[in-house]
Parts: sequence; structure tokens; C-alpha cells
Amino acid sequence: MKGNSSSKETSKKKNASKSSSNFFLNIIIAVLSLLILFLGYALVFQIAKSFDNEEVTEQKIILPSQVQIEVLNGCGAAGIADRFTEFLRAEGFDVVNKGNYSSFDIDNTLVIDRSNNPDKANMVADAVGLEKKRIVKQFNNQYFLDVSLIIGKDYNTLLINK
Repeated sequence: MKGNSSSKETSKKKNASKSSSNFFLNIIIAVLSLLILFLGYALVFQIAKSFDNEEVTEQKIILPSQVQIEVLNGCGAAGIADRFTEFLRAEGFDVVNKGNYSSFDIDNTLVIDRSNNPDKANMVADAVGLEKKRIVKQFNNQYFLDVSLIIGKDYNTLLINK
């Protein structure tokens, strides 16, 4: 009988040992499962964030209708501000003001960036065929427009006349 009871005790010890090792294995499996879930969530979150950033990038595209322009005659040629206004509106720009500049002695046409958004000034310069070196930065919070176009005596060399 003694042999039988010692085998039962050994069997109980083995079962207890198996039970405790199973418990630790179950804990490790649970921790690893939680880690996998966390990493999966982080991956999905990063993918969703990258899609959001792509949408923001797409929203940065500026349309001509979003550019508010002031067209000023700086050369003194009759009706030149009207011609440029019609041309720019036909190109889709929002011309909000036209008139005469403070003087008629401007030799070279200028684009003045008033809103600190060089893309808008570049769009206007490209539309009229003006070199980028003719863009001047003159930010002013008092102006409620993006770009001023001052037409100089070189207006015959620009795109609207070709």
C-alpha cells in the first residue's frame, strides 16, 4: 500500500506542477494576445492617420476662384485695368477691385503678395505670363485680398496680349 500512496502523491505533485505551468502559460498567452491587439490597433491608427494627412494635402490645392486680386493701372494706358480684369476673371480668378495705381510711371508689371501665400501670387504671375522675380512680398493684415497686380508699361509683353 505504501507504494500505491507514494505514486498517488507523485501523481498529485505532477498534476500540481502541470497545473501551475499551464497557469503561467495561460498568463503568457493572455499577455501576448493583449500585445498583439495593441500593436494591431496602433497599426490601424497609423494607417488612418496617413489617410487624414493625404486629405489635408489635397485640400491645400488652391483654385483660381480662391485668389482675390486687385488690378491697378500703373502705366496710364486707357482701359488696361479693365482688360486685365476681364482676362483674369475668364481664367477663374476673383477680381475684387480694379482701378488706378497711385502713379502712372511703373515700367514693369508687378504682382504683390499681400497674404503671405506665395502660391496665390505665383498663380497670378503664371496666368499673366510674368516672371517670378516680379513678385514682391508686401504683407498687410489690413488688406482683405491676396494679390495686387500693378500693370506697368511692359503690359504688351504679357500673355493676355498674345
